[in-house]
Amino acid sequence: MSNCLFCKIINNEIETDFVYEDDKVVVFEDINPQAPVHILIVPKEHKENIMALKKDEFDIIAHIHKVAVKMAKKYDIYDEGFRLVNNNKEKAGQTVFHIHYHLLGGRVMQWPPG
Repeated sequence: MSNCLFCKIINNEIETDFVYEDDKVVVFEDINPQAPVHILIVPKEHKENIMALKKDEFDIIAHIHKVAVKMAKKYDIYDEGFRLVNNNKEKAGQTVFHIHYHLLGGRVMQWPPG
């Protein structure tokens, strides 16, 4: 997608330091962190949200969760706990319309979240 912020990041059109990358996802720090640890896990393939996934494409969600666990260990929040958030559409708080998950930790999380 030509004007998708995350596609531009993935394609190195916007310089971003990846804290992790593999053949399916990139991971980088959120520019507006809401916790001491706040990173984004973003699939390389553009899909607007999880509703845009076809039946045979949901393996990316499992992969994102595996990467989230790996990042929780890397950022030393695995044992204390963390929050993994995926917002879908405007009313849920999605502002960049490319599937992504927020991994947050390093503080006590409140409920309800917002």
